[in-house]
Amino acid sequence: MTTFLDAVFSQPFMQHALIGGLLASVACGVAGSYVVVRRIGYIAGGIAHAVLGGMGLAYFLGRSPVAGAIVAALVAALIIGWVSIRWKKQEDTTISALWAVGMAVGVLLIARTPGYNVDLMSYLFGNILMIPRSHLNLIFWLDIGIVLLVVLFFKQLLAVSFDEEFAELRQISVNFFSLLLLCLVALTVVILIQVVGLILVIALLALPAAIAGQYVHSLSRMMLVATLLGALFTTGGLSLSYHYDLPSGATTVLLTGLAYLASSVGGSLWRWWQVRRITPS
Repeated sequence: MTTFLDAVFSQPFMQHALIGGLLASVACGVAGSYVVVRRIGYIAGGIAHAVLGGMGLAYFLGRSPVAGAIVAALVAALIIGWVSIRWKKQEDTTISALWAVGMAVGVLLIARTPGYNVDLMSYLFGNILMIPRSHLNLIFWLDIGIVLLVVLFFKQLLAVSFDEEFAELRQISVNFFSLLLLCLVALTVVILIQVVGLILVIALLALPAAIAGQYVHSLSRMMLVATLLGALFTTGGLSLSYHYDLPSGATTVLLTGLAYLASSVGGSLWRWWQVRRITPS
């Protein structure tokens, strides 16, 4: 750990990586909690994989891949949300189509772009060690936007997440806030691409919130605990990857997954022991 701390204090790229992980944890904890309580992990995965098409198109046109990612993520979120509202039964098919087409278009456009070809692996699995200061600024402002929207519309998003019929009775625009929620998830996906890449993004988006949900039963507390867990996992994954020369994104997700499994198994054993203790022999 001392070596990792020395690197953080002495190497700017390690400082950027640590700050990027901590900033990503904020959006991860906030939006990830909604993903867990609404059980829309598959939708988040579809948005994440559709993003590669936007990144490939932006790169092909000589634009910023991150800008393309933002546009593609929001468009995919709105398409999925609109299909879910109009044709609920076709939602899975639409997600699968966006998932496959987005990945295929992205790979083809990146391959056909003249000149130096980017490393596709950095998009798929992330490369937090190479995150520039400009991307840190973008992640910071995306965090601010996500948190601000959640604070402003917390009651409406809460109602839509847990009981849409109740929300309609309270004259809350369910369709609007459902689309807004998907857009928040889409922006979070763009943030997490920098940390763990498109392939692994759903794990860091959902698992910290899923662990938090095992111990707290308030959405606001769930967001706070999930944010802290996300910060712990990204920092721990970065430290382990530095010490053992491993890919940082995959190491972070593996650490997060093991923590989720340990929490789930430990909680089950604890409940079994409690029941056994109070049950007469």
